[in-house]
Amino acid sequence: MAKTQSSQKLVSGSPMPKFNLKGVDGKNYSSDDIKSRSILVVFICNHCPYVKARINDLVNLQAKFNPSDLQIIGINSNDPDYADEGFENMKIFSDKYSLNFPYLIDDTQRVAKEFGAVCTPDPFLFDENKFLVFHGKINDALDPDAIPTINTMEENVKKLLDGKKSSIEPSFDPSIGCSIKWIS
Repeated sequence: MAKTQSSQKLVSGSPMPKFNLKGVDGKNYSSDDIKSRSILVVFICNHCPYVKARINDLVNLQAKFNPSDLQIIGINSNDPDYADEGFENMKIFSDKYSLNFPYLIDDTQRVAKEFGAVCTPDPFLFDENKFLVFHGKINDALDPDAIPTINTMEENVKKLLDGKKSSIEPSFDPSIGCSIKWIS
């Protein structure tokens, strides 16, 4: 596990990079097809203890909102040949954690590079026009054993849905996780 802090490539107001990726359900998902008042793109993977510690927080977050208000998209950009990664292991992970949002494979790693994602989890919150409003942590539990006390992402989604996008401060609050396993 290589503990890594997210870095900022996209700044607030940047458009969502385009993607068209295959989900564990066998369907293709395009960024153009996502219609929601808020969109949370989170780079996750199957093996990372930081992701495993926060995955139920993401499932619970999606459950609190109708998909027309919040749509979470999980993207796995790790080298598919890395231990416990790859499409078949993504299906197992999705079933194990009862993911209630699309889990997509970025096997070329192009999408992660366009977003500037460097760790898992690495969350990006966009408004309904697909402009970035927040890049950062899911909550204040930055170690796998920590218990969250501040639900940063949920609070930011509520601000966005309440028309208070300008009150989302800071627009970048780095997350911490395992480094994305790049194809060598």
